[in-house]
Amino acid sequence: MTFETRTAPYRRELLQHCYRMSGSIQDAEDLLQETLVRAWRAFDRYDESRASLRTWLYRIATNTCLNELESRSRRPLPSGLVARGEDPRAPLVRGEEVLWLQPFPTDPAAIVGERGSLRLALIAALQFLPAKQRAVLILREVLDWSAAEIAAQLELTPAAVNSALQRARAKLAETGLAEDDVLEPDDSRSVAIVDKYIVAFEKADVAAFAELLTADVTLEMPPFYNWYSGREDHLSFVEGVFARRGTDWRVFPIGANGQAGIAVYRGDGEVHRLHTLHVFTITAAGISHNRVFQDDAVFAAFGLALTL
Repeated sequence: MTFETRTAPYRRELLQHCYRMSGSIQDAEDLLQETLVRAWRAFDRYDESRASLRTWLYRIATNTCLNELESRSRRPLPSGLVARGEDPRAPLVRGEEVLWLQPFPTDPAAIVGERGSLRLALIAALQFLPAKQRAVLILREVLDWSAAEIAAQLELTPAAVNSALQRARAKLAETGLAEDDVLEPDDSRSVAIVDKYIVAFEKADVAAFAELLTADVTLEMPPFYNWYSGREDHLSFVEGVFARRGTDWRVFPIGANGQAGIAVYRGDGEVHRLHTLHVFTITAAGISHNRVFQDDAVFAAFGLALTL
């Protein structure tokens, strides 16, 4: 079989691996291409008696990511960079110089294990780790590799791997970004909340949002620094959006990072223009986190039409 045929079954999971490492769908695609180029050049030296093709490809992908990311700054979300805003009607401040964390398009029918390892909260937390600790944690927690396998992959001792893993887990706990009791996107309660959210948005009905949000809901909107916490601030911000942008909206469900989300289009004359992409964290109590993206590169990665 050809190189393309043999590597094709692993390309999607390798893309996800590069995304977990980088926090960017654009960077992940570039890192995957570099991985495949390196693998193709070395393919005549691949020895299947020493490692499976999947393991060999992951080794190349991980090293490619480490080489590229060691000197790069982390990709944050606003809540991991600046203090929460006090006035939801304050002007938005764009962080042009920041390389922001990006969402990853996923099939709503993706398996549960894949969903959990792609959640935005986890990807955001991973950004706080040095690149090698990030790799160790992903290889151990996501791919379930042993310390010995990771040591061979990263040219470390098993003791060094375990030490890095312990430090990585402690740092993740410090970030406070873990999300528990998250509903899966195909859970009937999650589906009902998203459906009601879409109706409320298309009707520009601020009051209808209230029952869909948790009391401590967080709203953040890269590439803007502004972010807010609490139902009242969220409602006040949405009310301001409708006052500024009008009440003509069309909204469609999407899947991102194994979570439910929506694509929002704003009426502009005879067309509707793509406005934002929202990724929800949904619990039994409602939407606890709403991450709103307004980025042409993100729109393109999700294959969203710019106008309707």
